[in-house]
Amino acid sequence: MTTGISTASEQAAKLTIVNPKNLYDPTPHGYSTAVVVPAQARVAYISGQGGQDGTGGLSPDFAVQVRQAYANLRAALDGLGARPDQVAKLTIFVVDHDMSKLEVLTKSVNEVFGAALPAQTLVPVPKLAVDGMLFEVEAVAVID
Repeated sequence: MTTGISTASEQAAKLTIVNPKNLYDPTPHGYSTAVVVPAQARVAYISGQGGQDGTGGLSPDFAVQVRQAYANLRAALDGLGARPDQVAKLTIFVVDHDMSKLEVLTKSVNEVFGAALPAQTLVPVPKLAVDGMLFEVEAVAVID
């Protein structure tokens, strides 16, 4: 049974999403304009997660790397005891970005975050740290 009452720690970790009506609506593209972190919140900075699998292997397919990178981000959040709705900000890096990749990214971020879309910045880059790496995502999360 849900009481509808939240604990102090749940309230402390609650992010406020702000999408001003006088700005372009970013939600169809998988992000929010701004996210406010509550006072007294603990903030975790998660290093960039690439599309490497558990053995360090990389698929040559962009979409596969994106899915794996978000799975890796989810594992990092789990390690912190955090949920996707506690992510305030994402910075993503895409090798040779184009609009077809944006479609993959939007679908993936919506699958991971649902309606709790974090603020997000996409940075097109010529290369990432590891040969064959096509995508990387780093996150800022508020943890209980």
